[in-house]
Amino acid sequence: MKKNYLQKVLAVALAGTMAMGTLTGCGSEPASNSSEGSTGSESTEQSSAEESSSEESSSEENSSEEAGGEENSGTDAGTAGIDGYTAFAENVTLKIPVYDRGQEGVPAIGTGDNVWEGWIQENFGDKYNITVEFVPITRTAVLESYNLLAADQNLPTILMEYDYPKLAQWVADGMLTTYDMEQFKQIAPTYYQRMVDLDQIKYTTMNDETYFVLAERPYYNTNYTFMTWYRMDWLEEVGYDHVPATREEYLDAMKKIQDAGLAAHPGGGAMTTGTAGVDQNYAFREYPTNEEEWAMYGDYAIPSLGWEPNKRLLKEQNENYNLGITNPEYYTIDAETAKANFINGETYQYSDYIAADIAWLTSFYQTNPDAHLVVGVQSLEADTAYGTVPAFRSNNPFGMMIGFSSQAAEDEIKAAMMYMEWMTQEENLFVMQWGYENDNFTYNDSNLPESVGDYAGDNKQGFSNNKDYWCVTIEARNAGTIEDMIKAASPKGLPEDFTDDIIQNYYNQVQAWEKGWVPTDCMFATELPSVAEYQGTLLTLYAELRDQLVMCDPEEFDAKYEEAAQRYADAGYEAVTQERLQAYQDGLSSRQE
Repeated sequence: MKKNYLQKVLAVALAGTMAMGTLTGCGSEPASNSSEGSTGSESTEQSSAEESSSEESSSEENSSEEAGGEENSGTDAGTAGIDGYTAFAENVTLKIPVYDRGQEGVPAIGTGDNVWEGWIQENFGDKYNITVEFVPITRTAVLESYNLLAADQNLPTILMEYDYPKLAQWVADGMLTTYDMEQFKQIAPTYYQRMVDLDQIKYTTMNDETYFVLAERPYYNTNYTFMTWYRMDWLEEVGYDHVPATREEYLDAMKKIQDAGLAAHPGGGAMTTGTAGVDQNYAFREYPTNEEEWAMYGDYAIPSLGWEPNKRLLKEQNENYNLGITNPEYYTIDAETAKANFINGETYQYSDYIAADIAWLTSFYQTNPDAHLVVGVQSLEADTAYGTVPAFRSNNPFGMMIGFSSQAAEDEIKAAMMYMEWMTQEENLFVMQWGYENDNFTYNDSNLPESVGDYAGDNKQGFSNNKDYWCVTIEARNAGTIEDMIKAASPKGLPEDFTDDIIQNYYNQVQAWEKGWVPTDCMFATELPSVAEYQGTLLTLYAELRDQLVMCDPEEFDAKYEEAAQRYADAGYEAVTQERLQAYQDGLSSRQE
């Protein structure tokens, strides 16, 4: 399995013929707690298995060994899954990446005193003679973290990310190895069957070779876990009984808040740091979107400076800046300062992921005991000022994309497959997601777990209920109905309860998806060398150009935007968009449906 993959990838780059036309686009069925498999995914899986089998060995004996048949090698070829696991004869080191989000008050990663890492070692590692090491990956600098580890020949055993372009780049850079799907099916049958049931097998290959394993993402066509909190008390003071739903209302409310002396710059703001996902312009697009433009410009990993939706978005930001809604010093404000500004009553809104225990919300109410907050509920009315419809980006129809390191030994990759299957087992996943009864959760009247919002003892969970440990198998806690899940995850122990509005937001987002306002980004079944070459430069340049455009005189905006777009194109964006277009035209990408 382990080869010189950099040489191999360069030899086959742009020569793959994988049929990606059947990949789901924004019109596919949403994921749910149960899905049926498809003939297409089974045939793709069979093809991948046949290629992998012929590449490794044509004999049944060697195939059996690849599936784990060697004595004392961690698995038994005669028994699939955990029932066939045995301890390795010699200790194996398994390195698992975990996002380091720089948040205070959560257990430190990889320090040896993290209770959850200790629980994994005790219940998984010790049992199979595997030393599990957890490797911190800086969340805001994912590629840099992995590249430094690669240069040091110290990559974790698996590489994980949410964004398809990053995985494609790792393939192109030779950081990932192919793997035998039949071996994975033998070692991790539960995980494998779920990929089949969710129609994910078709996403596992690139250039006709099997590289990726896909985690589950329940309800991927919504972003119900990410909410915005608004100062409803301020709105009420200036005559509003609802969160502004249109551009006209928003400008009116902000001016009245300023005139009332509630906040000088209610919109706040924060610096653009040159990371993927900046300035998502889904609400500024025309629907249905021209499919070639969607393939060329629609991916959120690189901002689409030069595309009309991006211009509309930045025109709105320019207006906010010149009206004083945005803090004129926004380019000096980092993420923690932006959060503190909301807590200290200087800004009108703040966005974050929901969780039973949100420390900044607790701090907010301690600082503002008489405040009244509401969460925003997805609008279903078009706003024609600069935006087009209240659209947003759909997540991929899978959670984490996982690849195996080309620097890892055979037994290390086998241990990683064992770990993924082990974490998928209900009893293990439950402990990692919910923790210990009475400390981290209690059972409600429906006999479903519900998080304790104010627990701060030794068993305190990591970010978002240990999510960065169990996202190797699933992207969200799954217990009961969607309403049960939201009730369990909504913030607890606060003066106000946001549960009902978060539930309503979910249902409104489903309606937005049904209207075609929730597109999935185009995914490519071949490497895009221009992305690897120019992405870092473009992200940095975009941050510079964006500030110039936001802060310029409104009368100069159009001319300056054209100049910036040309500079951006010359710096590599034109090469990126043309390469994407070619892959789309060659049938090496997903399609809108």
